[in-house]
Amino acid sequence: MTKKYITTPLLDEDVVTLKAGDQVFITGVIYTARDAAHQKLAELLAAGQPLPIDIAGQIIYYVGPAPAKPGQVIGSAGPTTSGRMDIYTPALLALGLKGCIGKGARNQSVKDALIKYKGVYLAATGGAAALLAQTIRKAEVVAYPELGAEAIYRLEVENFPVMAVNDAFGNDLYIEGQHQYAVRETEENEC
Repeated sequence: MTKKYITTPLLDEDVVTLKAGDQVFITGVIYTARDAAHQKLAELLAAGQPLPIDIAGQIIYYVGPAPAKPGQVIGSAGPTTSGRMDIYTPALLALGLKGCIGKGARNQSVKDALIKYKGVYLAATGGAAALLAQTIRKAEVVAYPELGAEAIYRLEVENFPVMAVNDAFGNDLYIEGQHQYAVRETEENEC
């Protein structure tokens, strides 16, 4: 496992340095968006309207953060299941989005779009929401405040920890991990 440190916004040159299996630490700005926000973004795209944020070079984190307690920047901020955003992700990658953070596997259309548009899918550790929130230095709603926790937030993060799952070369950490496990299990059963 290789450790990589990246700063947003990302360029193609940054993305191609990331390989499935890399431990990645993000510093800079990331945006949040879940199901409801993605639906609104899709409606804008379908109508030929501009998006409320410039996503070129950016990373979207699939999270609906909990309200901040007194003295905190943000409440718990753990990832949600990425597959629910699969229908929207290729169009956003085509507009210059460079990364997505969530949990769980992505479908083939997303993996193909990551290759075509030089993007990366990153997984945050589920169940570590309070720890992830500690890397968030600033949080502000920038679009769709009526959605509450599902509004689009602009987060300033420092060494936000994620794992590269799908890279711009078509590698898939989840598939590779299953293959390695199957090979190891077969070898153990033969002994």
